[in-house]
Amino acid sequence: MRFPFFLALTVTCCLPTLRGQTDWPVYGHDPGGMRYSPLKQIDAGNVSKLQLAWSYDTEATVPPAPARGPVPGRGDAAARGDMPARGPGSGRPRARRSSTSPLLVGGVLYMSTAYNRVVALEPETGKKLWEYESQHTPGMRGIAYWPGDRQSPPRIVFGTADGWLISLNAKTGHPVPGFGDEGMVSLRPGVADKFPNSFYGLSSPPTLYKNLVITGSHVQEAPSLGPAGDVRAWDIRTGKLAWTFHTIPRPGEPNHEAWEGDQWVDRSGANAWGFITADTERGMLFVPVGTPTTDFYGADRKGSNLYGSSLLALDAATGKLKWYYQTTHHDNWDYDLEAPPLLCNIRRNGKQIPAVAQITKQGLLFILDRITGKPIYGVEERPVALDNPFPGGGDEPWPTQPFPLKPPPLARNSFSPGEIATVTPEHESYCKALLAQEGGALTGGPYALYGPKLRVIFPAWIGGGNWGGMSFDPHLGYLFVNTQSVGNFNKLVKSPDGTRFQRVGPDDKSLSLGEGNLFWDGEKNWPCQQPPWGELTAVNANTGDIAWRVPLGSFEELDAKGVPKTGTPNMGGSIVTAGGLVFIAATVDARFRAFDSRTGKELWVANLATDAQSTPITFEGRNGKQYVAVMASGSVHYVRPSVPGRLYVYALP
Repeated sequence: MRFPFFLALTVTCCLPTLRGQTDWPVYGHDPGGMRYSPLKQIDAGNVSKLQLAWSYDTEATVPPAPARGPVPGRGDAAARGDMPARGPGSGRPRARRSSTSPLLVGGVLYMSTAYNRVVALEPETGKKLWEYESQHTPGMRGIAYWPGDRQSPPRIVFGTADGWLISLNAKTGHPVPGFGDEGMVSLRPGVADKFPNSFYGLSSPPTLYKNLVITGSHVQEAPSLGPAGDVRAWDIRTGKLAWTFHTIPRPGEPNHEAWEGDQWVDRSGANAWGFITADTERGMLFVPVGTPTTDFYGADRKGSNLYGSSLLALDAATGKLKWYYQTTHHDNWDYDLEAPPLLCNIRRNGKQIPAVAQITKQGLLFILDRITGKPIYGVEERPVALDNPFPGGGDEPWPTQPFPLKPPPLARNSFSPGEIATVTPEHESYCKALLAQEGGALTGGPYALYGPKLRVIFPAWIGGGNWGGMSFDPHLGYLFVNTQSVGNFNKLVKSPDGTRFQRVGPDDKSLSLGEGNLFWDGEKNWPCQQPPWGELTAVNANTGDIAWRVPLGSFEELDAKGVPKTGTPNMGGSIVTAGGLVFIAATVDARFRAFDSRTGKELWVANLATDAQSTPITFEGRNGKQYVAVMASGSVHYVRPSVPGRLYVYALP
């Protein structure tokens, strides 16, 4: 992939190259996903003065809302949450949620919305330059930009929630006629032909390499059979299929023998629904793959289930496998890999090693040699308890799981009754009563099994770590990771049609955001184990050691009671700048924060109208100002108010 401001961009920690880039042209800032910006106009000394420059309501078609008397360090009235929620009964449809991150290229900000639109905005003011609207909702995490060449102008490329790949002229917003059928390519042929009524779409932006658009997919989690989760590449000019990699290997392909009999046939899942990153210098793709269907019971998918829950290294030009690393064998926890594999160079024993770092839902951080796939700090297979079986058997859980020797787990992965939360007497009583249901729920872990008995399992299927991934400061050598410690509270029962097992809560109640899904008070979003409930951690990639670790987020009710900061559940990602700052929203307290990248000290907080479960960006405007932007549109997995999505853009006065 080529960019308009370079002759070449590598994904190593090549500082002279990175210093020249003041745009944000890729989801991860660079193809390798470091999310590091060389901008330093905003730094630890002045970040407390940040204020809202402008905001953009993604539901409205009116001009962007101006800043209205911002309070330094807190934001304006809209950012404080004083703007009215326009939900049911207000004459507008219920607000849709989005985790999109905008792109900034060549003086234009590009962004998708949950309201079937892609827009181009003036980055200094939010003035709309063009808008594309269709019947298809863009994938919820954003879009991709191709800089064009001598034959073709720059393009915006994105996937949709219902399985289309769309290409737009970046200057006009018009569909590109030569790409598929008038700018659109259906992604269903070749993977969903046998399942015309099954779900298939894209939830994350595609990855670009030279003239190829690489797509993963978002598919069903049950039943077992359905659309394939294959990774594919498409010609950027024509939309024609260039190559396919089967994430469940077929006869004659490497590692097909990992599947028993015909259990591989029409198996769904094993899909790359998160982010694919690229080493453009070496022509390599790094693909995080999810769990084969179904997610929590694998009697009909015996064995290790390759390439489920694995990190793949593929040849970018051909899709051929270079290596794989499985982070969960026979995954019965929905411990998908989905966070962007982060590419960086580290120094160890006087040598520079090209590395790929992968955070997992388990809160385990795997740091591998990018060329070979070998762990740099060692990994050992440890036995795990197989203590919640179904009478008569059926499933055959894998007896061991891989644990990195360094760093230690970054989120809770076990629980015992003595670790009930005591933040308030009322909450303690609530959680003890929850745990006592059905004669007392099982505990334990790590990798505690789902089964016929009610159980607390850490981490939950939402992590640990999740799709937000990490950022990396090449000067410090620090990886910045946000994690949550949230547990599931479930058992497995047969589905009404008797064809599979499904998760339910106590007394066979169906799943909901409150009782019966997570081990918490769902009305307050308070987990039932001792804090911390959410953390931001800096890991020294050169040693594997933790540099600092702080709670991320807080609850006002607990703050008022004098409870030490607990952190909150969180979903989204961070960025880091040469100004010594880590910016992150993600938390369920509707806040946007900046931390000192060296120490973890919280330096700035802005209130938002709702949660920003997304990843921010930073860029330099044509006026020479540095801006920081984040999308806020509510939580996907937590109980939060529903308000219209809004892009918040901050700058110094």
